Amino acid sequence: MIGRRVRRTVTPRPDSTLWPAVIVAAFCLCISTLAGQAPPSVEYRLSFPAPQHRWLAVDVRFDGVGEAPLHVRMSSASPGRYARHEFAKNLIEISFTGSDDAAVEVVRRGPAHWEVAGHGGEVRARYRLFGDRTDGTYLAVDATHAHMNAPATLLWAEGLEERAARVTLTPPDGEAWSVATQLFPTGDPLTYTAPNLAYLLDSPIEFSDFTLRTFTVPDPADPAHRPTFRVAVHHAGGEAGLAEYVAAVESVVRETVPIFGEFPRFETGTYTFIADYLPAASGDAMEHRNSTVLTAPAGLDGAGSRTRLLGSVSHEFVHAWNVERIRPHSLEPFDFTAANVSGDLWLAEGFTNYYGALILQRAGLVGAGATLARFERVIDTVVNGAGRQFRSVVEMSRMAPFTDAATAIDPTNFENTFISYYVWGEAIALGLDLALRERTGGRVTLDDYMQALWERFGRTGAGVPGVVTTPYTPADAEAVLGRAAGDPAFAREFFARYIDGREVVDYVRLLEQAGIVMRAVAPGRAALGALPLGGGMRVARSTGYGSPLHAAGIDRDDVITSFDGRRVTSGSDLRRLAGSKRPGDRVRLGFRRLGRDLETTVTLAADNRFELVLLESTGATPSPGQMSFRRAWLGSRQ
Repeated sequence: MIGRRVRRTVTPRPDSTLWPAVIVAAFCLCISTLAGQAPPSVEYRLSFPAPQHRWLAVDVRFDGVGEAPLHVRMSSASPGRYARHEFAKNLIEISFTGSDDAAVEVVRRGPAHWEVAGHGGEVRARYRLFGDRTDGTYLAVDATHAHMNAPATLLWAEGLEERAARVTLTPPDGEAWSVATQLFPTGDPLTYTAPNLAYLLDSPIEFSDFTLRTFTVPDPADPAHRPTFRVAVHHAGGEAGLAEYVAAVESVVRETVPIFGEFPRFETGTYTFIADYLPAASGDAMEHRNSTVLTAPAGLDGAGSRTRLLGSVSHEFVHAWNVERIRPHSLEPFDFTAANVSGDLWLAEGFTNYYGALILQRAGLVGAGATLARFERVIDTVVNGAGRQFRSVVEMSRMAPFTDAATAIDPTNFENTFISYYVWGEAIALGLDLALRERTGGRVTLDDYMQALWERFGRTGAGVPGVVTTPYTPADAEAVLGRAAGDPAFAREFFARYIDGREVVDYVRLLEQAGIVMRAVAPGRAALGALPLGGGMRVARSTGYGSPLHAAGIDRDDVITSFDGRRVTSGSDLRRLAGSKRPGDRVRLGFRRLGRDLETTVTLAADNRFELVLLESTGATPSPGQMSFRRAWLGSRQ
């Protein structure tokens, strides 16, 4: 990682050489507390003098900081995102003063790093910040709301990471906005606190005239524990579809908790869904420890629109366990100043993706057809993805800083070299769930594995809010699978072949247990593979490695003109003519490159498209065992 690493934890990673320092630090903290000398909170005041111009004003005080220069930073990364985002680029103006607002010496050490000296033990920063993107990563301010991701909004200071913070918001003149956040409430409805920097920067804030609905759900492991779930919706649709949406969110919550066996102990006793469904919003979602942000340019008034939004709801709520508390060692502590690289995103994001789909199915919010179509796309992406030639899913996970909402202006070849760890991880989760059910007669499932991870790392990792004290390593994940399956050799082989290796499981055989048929769409037909065509038969992106077009030398910006001597003017023409041939046939292909008419020979491949269908749709009758397997897998756990 680049530059100074900002640690989220108060407990260092296991290392015997660090324990003397830990003991000394703990002793000093104890003495300080006993003497009533707890350091002062960092104080933030946020105001919105002209929200229509899409900026806010922040006044932050760092008191009792000693005499040494104070290093003030703005984050370059945000929890849940793995690339750099350089939030300081949206600063309009910034100024620093010291004790009694005296002048100070300021040296800018980097794009988001200021060294403040001569401050007399107090530093005050005042700044204005532009924000115009409503999503899970950035800041948005307008006449209707302020939607704030904390790393994109708040300055912080090195060395003060363990200090509490206090955030006070002042609404625009004439507005009676309310606050939706996971921050700790106070007696003032516009003032909230955080116990440390890690929790503060993981706490989004929605400040608007949103609609709030709440419900409670008993914990299956402790019925007396009934966390409150808040659904704060900022949208333009009034009451239309709101009740149905909230009911669906509650169904997601109720269907998720049996996977892990119990709810996390949300620090404030609540979990908040912050939803901005607005025409100008970007489609996004982002997990946080006790909340999630959900954004989309969509409404709630149509059943189809609501259903499309629920996939993000279920995915992000699973993160309350997986990632927020069952957290990989590679992401703990999170570095707010640099890209965060992890080889574990196949489990952190991919398994969450799988459950996001499965929960909607189990809750009855989507039908089996939609679920099978989802798994069909997932399997196809991995089985036929060219990127599997080059990297394992672990290595794909480490590509996140280049692919996770990262921006660059030069073209990439990711179509051939990258498979999303979300999708590949989901395919692995599907295969592992089916494999565990097969080998144990349904006694052990992926739910059992997730529950074992929760018991070993999630529940025991709680302590300081915002900090995971027991993150897992890849070896830990394998060992827990071995214990859950009752067979370490199975876990060792599965990791070697499908996680560290590049193989894919036998989906045909595994799905057959549930009476689901994986079959070719066009058996015996020839094809050119994926046709990355733009307008006018121009090849719009790199052709797939190993595909007939790539092997024939066709690539981006070539214009295909003829097939087997016949002029072609559309992708459907090309698919129809290729489909009239047989796999292995060699055909002349005409194309234009840089103004020259050329010709090559293409060897056709078999059409590799497939579909997943229920056995009964083929005219056959599933066995009682297949139906029982299907119900146990796809049916409700309630």
